[in-house]
Amino acid sequence: MKRKTFDMLLSAGGMVFVAVLLVAGSLLTWGTNYINSNVHNQLAAQQIFFPPAAAFAHAKVGTEITPSMIPSVSQYAGQQLTTGAQAGAYANNFIAVHLSEMPYGGVYSKASAAALANPKSTVIAGDVATIFKGTTLRGLLLEAYGFGQMGQIAGDGALASFILAGLMVLLSGLGLLHYRRVPAVEQLGSKWISESTSGRQPVAV
Repeated sequence: MKRKTFDMLLSAGGMVFVAVLLVAGSLLTWGTNYINSNVHNQLAAQQIFFPPAAAFAHAKVGTEITPSMIPSVSQYAGQQLTTGAQAGAYANNFIAVHLSEMPYGGVYSKASAAALANPKSTVIAGDVATIFKGTTLRGLLLEAYGFGQMGQIAGDGALASFILAGLMVLLSGLGLLHYRRVPAVEQLGSKWISESTSGRQPVAV
């Protein structure tokens, strides 16, 4: 096979790969925008707000704001919950903390079993209702967090696709440049030695 033919095939294949990467990047971009938009709209409709910044200044165990919440929750102080990242922080570092401080460790199955064993206890029944609501809200927020993570992964994939597409355009361009410079008679795997200087035919290398 002539080297020019080989260079042309590689360059053409590279451009086809560029087209595939651009399509993939476009679809991933659409996916991440769609996911992020839906997560935002669903969360915004719930009108959940993080505690104000002033509340974190008096963090104390057993209160609404505990010291463990400061590293992860305080960065969103006073903000409305509208993103997957916020949902994850609220679910895992706010609701989960308060559930763990409740009777039965905030585990619904344990509280429910206690209620069944003591059907006349209004205290246990109240605990069951509170734990159920907290667990349900936490689960819904974690679902939003999971979709938010999927959107982020799709966005990273789109960026990687576009970067690879740019790299392939560069490589294909270099291939075409080499195609123009290669002698028409040079064979693939041979080194061209000019007859004017050596009098020899292409030699395999």
